[in-house]
This record gives sequence, C-alpha cells and structure tokens, in this order.
Amino acid sequence: MSRAPSTFRQNDVTRAVKGAVAAGVEIAQVEIGKDGKIIIVTGKPKSCAEISDAAKSDNEWDSVLK
Repeated sequence: MSRAPSTFRQNDVTRAVKGAVAAGVEIAQVEIGKDGKIIIVTGKPKSCAEISDAAKSDNEWDSVLK
C-alpha cells in the first residue's frame, strides 16, 4: 500500500510563515489541516514550561486514575 500524495509542502508553510513575519505578526503556532489548509495562530508563543503546566492540569481523569 502506498502513501497518499501530500496535501502541502514544506515550501508552502515556509512561505506562509515568512509572509506573516514580514507583515509584523507574531506567530504562536502553525496548524495544518488534513486538507492541507495552513492556519497561522497569531499571538505570543508559549514557553515550554507553560505548555507542560497546561498539559498537567488539563486532564481531569488524572485524579480518578491514581
């Protein structure tokens, strides 16, 4: 079984990010949908510490499964 053709290329993402940066937009995240749609989430990027703290507190089942 072979892979399906890619819906986006690295060059597409690079071009989108460079365009946003050139417009003076701060990029927090880049998302790519299954259909190849590139979504640039604007705002201040989260630090690794903020991401890991959010991941720890988001799961309400952690207290149940302990």
